[in-house]
Amino acid sequence: MSHFYGTLQGSRGRATRCGSAKSGLETYCASWQGAIRCFAYVNEKGEDCVRVEKTTWQGKGENKLLYNGVIGEVD
Repeated sequence: MSHFYGTLQGSRGRATRCGSAKSGLETYCASWQGAIRCFAYVNEKGEDCVRVEKTTWQGKGENKLLYNGVIGEVD
């Protein structure tokens, strides 16, 4: 059984991907103006965490950390 599970829906239908506690799970949601990158991982305490950041895509956008912490503890 996977530790992390991701889904996406687009013009070609639904797709899923799985990640382990060791590999994590990385996703991008991008447009011509930039992208959002999410990386799910297990920290040194064994907690499930996510890093969410704005990032560039095809030379557009900016790099900025939006959240990095335990999943489910977002304010």
